[in-house]
Amino acid sequence: MTRLLTLMGILTALAAPALGCRGQVSEEPPIVPIRNMYDQPRYDPQERSEFFEDGRTMRPLVEGAVAREMEVDPTLSSGRTEDGSAWLLEIPGPVIERKGGMEALLARGHERHDIFCAPCHGLAGDGQGLVSTRVQQLGFSALAAPTLHDDRIRHMPDGQLYATITNGIRNMPAYAHSIPQDDRWAIVAYVRALQISQASRQTAMNVEGLQ
Repeated sequence: MTRLLTLMGILTALAAPALGCRGQVSEEPPIVPIRNMYDQPRYDPQERSEFFEDGRTMRPLVEGAVAREMEVDPTLSSGRTEDGSAWLLEIPGPVIERKGGMEALLARGHERHDIFCAPCHGLAGDGQGLVSTRVQQLGFSALAAPTLHDDRIRHMPDGQLYATITNGIRNMPAYAHSIPQDDRWAIVAYVRALQISQASRQTAMNVEGLQ
């Protein structure tokens, strides 16, 4: 046993200069017994590649590939008909079913509207949100959000309203990155509910005025 310990001590002493110590400066390459992924060949982003014919390291997407999180039905993601020739007139049925029915869709739309839309368009959709009010006070009325009860927007197809939320328009930014697809359709549903509510209220006020 003593001889074994002595032999191990000698081997350790002989190996110590080769292995080096922590913090010791050495011009020799490090000794890595188990390499695994310590030293791996790879390309840096945007680096030129000699392997691919086009010289690009970052490969383009395969044509027709659909990511797991993408919508398979293009009508739901674009708001247009299958041939792309017209806007969808109504909210697609699959979206309503996925949200658990129109009542649940409206509830979700109400919540998302008050978070993302109300700061500019107002809680009632009348264009009197805090942001719009502030820019009007500063003399920049052209930057104020329009009322959602304008006849132009009232007669806008649901698909076009959805696409506006998705892609943005004029001063309004695109919300595709921050609002999921079905939530954008839910906002469309709630905007329609607001329009119906305000139209009914205006009609009632007109009737009272005539009396």
